[in-house]
Amino acid sequence: MNVAEQLAVIRRGVEQIVPEPELVQKLERSVRTGSPLRVKYGIDPTGIDVHLGHTVPLRKLRQFQELGHTAVIIIGNYTALVGDPSGRDQTRARLTQEAVEVNARDYLVQIAKIVDMSRAEVHRNGDWFGRMSFLDVLELCSKMTISRLLERDDFTNRLKAASPIYLHECLYPLMQGWDSVEIRADVELGGSEQLFSLMAGRELQRDRGQEPQIAVTLPILVGTDGVRRMGKSLGNYVGVGESADQMFGKLMSIPDAVMRPYFELLTDRPLDEVDRLLGPGAHPREAKVALAKDIVGQYHGAAAADAALAEFERRFREHQDPTEMPEVAIAASELKDGRIWIARLLVLTGLAPSTSEGRRLVAQGGVTIGPDREKVVDPKAEIAVSDGLVIRVGSRRVARLRLR
Repeated sequence: MNVAEQLAVIRRGVEQIVPEPELVQKLERSVRTGSPLRVKYGIDPTGIDVHLGHTVPLRKLRQFQELGHTAVIIIGNYTALVGDPSGRDQTRARLTQEAVEVNARDYLVQIAKIVDMSRAEVHRNGDWFGRMSFLDVLELCSKMTISRLLERDDFTNRLKAASPIYLHECLYPLMQGWDSVEIRADVELGGSEQLFSLMAGRELQRDRGQEPQIAVTLPILVGTDGVRRMGKSLGNYVGVGESADQMFGKLMSIPDAVMRPYFELLTDRPLDEVDRLLGPGAHPREAKVALAKDIVGQYHGAAAADAALAEFERRFREHQDPTEMPEVAIAASELKDGRIWIARLLVLTGLAPSTSEGRRLVAQGGVTIGPDREKVVDPKAEIAVSDGLVIRVGSRRVARLRLR
């Protein structure tokens, strides 16, 4: 593609390109010389579940690959030991090197669902930080002032709130910036809250006589609740490793207001089609089905997306149980005269974490049993149990009982 065509792809869903005129110059040179840009994305393996929020910069990295540029993935096995303070109001918990390495291996498997790993470079930043002497660290620290660090909103807010800022956290932007020096990045991708660290990379590259990288930041994806950033701890996430049915069902539950950013950030659907799907007179459900099929199709294929739609229709429009559901064995000794307390049953089936939560679910009217979907309304009820009984919490959680 020519420069204008590449820019149209790169700009989609992007929050900032800093500075954009320099990116244009780099792209023009790339087209003229046939030399691809080196596009960096760093990941700290602090967990092992990649969700759609993580895929926003990864998808942009894949787009750069499709434009002919080189994806360079930094596995931050040393920066993960520090913990990225960006956007955080407290210090991150420290991880062990062993835990980080286990997470890193799993991350790469999940990342391969989005990025073409056969055409990507992968580096662990421990390869260079592990070789640094204390004098090297002192030299690196001399490139950043405390006043510059305190320009960060996260540090400033913590200082005002008298929350601790530990010295090792101050090293993080320098470490992320040094990664760019080591791999000679032309472009670095990151979340909107990471701009400070991306700009630190520019400064360190300039100090080392390199052409400074371009910072490309992407917005934070809100979760399925439509309010808070997507995160596993908040229960508002869609994991890339989830089944097609799970992904489809979660995506159909998102608020209408977040469909546009989901289309822009998580799909390749042309924006004029998105405008049609979301425009005046359009039906939100049609748009949501298209969105869910687009996303599920990326990770499971078009046939699986069609099957997930059919299963969704069967379950939620025709009020039928899923074609496949988990079977849970419980001991017959748990029963007394063939009956069991409903809250205890919910715990044994894994549909509630505790009997108190089980009572709450019943009181809210969310529990049904049997083929006729009989609603259980009394939190103290003793339920007659037979082999094969189906129990449900809401429309998504369901299990079939097996007595042993």
